[in-house]
Amino acid sequence: MTNGFTARDRAWHPPALTPLYKTSVARSPRFAPIGAATSLSEETGPVFGHDMLGAKDNDLITNFAAPGEMAIGPRILVQGRVRDEFGRPVPHCLLEVWQANAGGRYRHKKEGYLAPLDPNFGGCGRCITDENGFYEFRTVKPGPYPWPNGPDDWRPAHIHVSVFGHGFAQRLITQMYFEGDPMIWQCPIVGTIPTREAIETLVARLDRAGSIPMDALCYRFDITLRGRRQTMFENRMEGM
Repeated sequence: MTNGFTARDRAWHPPALTPLYKTSVARSPRFAPIGAATSLSEETGPVFGHDMLGAKDNDLITNFAAPGEMAIGPRILVQGRVRDEFGRPVPHCLLEVWQANAGGRYRHKKEGYLAPLDPNFGGCGRCITDENGFYEFRTVKPGPYPWPNGPDDWRPAHIHVSVFGHGFAQRLITQMYFEGDPMIWQCPIVGTIPTREAIETLVARLDRAGSIPMDALCYRFDITLRGRRQTMFENRMEGM
């Protein structure tokens, strides 16, 4: 224990330079990182207000759809809790998600995949955790898609997740995969993670107890912000 936090384990995360993930060659730093202390305003400054969220912000099936229409694809719920390294819930943090549609295509002007766009699916949403750190999104299961890393590399189905704390500097980003997807273990990005145990922190489990009969399957994705049980994050090795 140091300063009230569980000591970090840097070996838990992949190295910055992993040549099989081609873009890491250009993105990885050439020199050792330099730590910089955050200011009080970065640590405590507000980044959002509860009144900024709309009624449909956590419903990706309808939040971009025309009146009376819905997104196309297998309907799912994504539920979970955000907790600290001691298992305590983290209330009132902002979760943002973005993803490809059921065909594996993003709504982005530079998208190069030939799969069709869904006119009723925007691919993004947000919510705030409740007093017990619980969150929920309704969406469609995204499809896999090819990407120009190797001759025939594909990304497994996944949802990007951003977690905001209560200050400007408190943001973590990760990806959520789906239980049982064999493409997880073929992905060069996933392959940069040193251990299977760490990869498993990114895999959402099918939760039939949370499913809605004749409507949507449920996947459970719990997020741990720091410590030895920490969820893998893309942008900070140390966690929040």
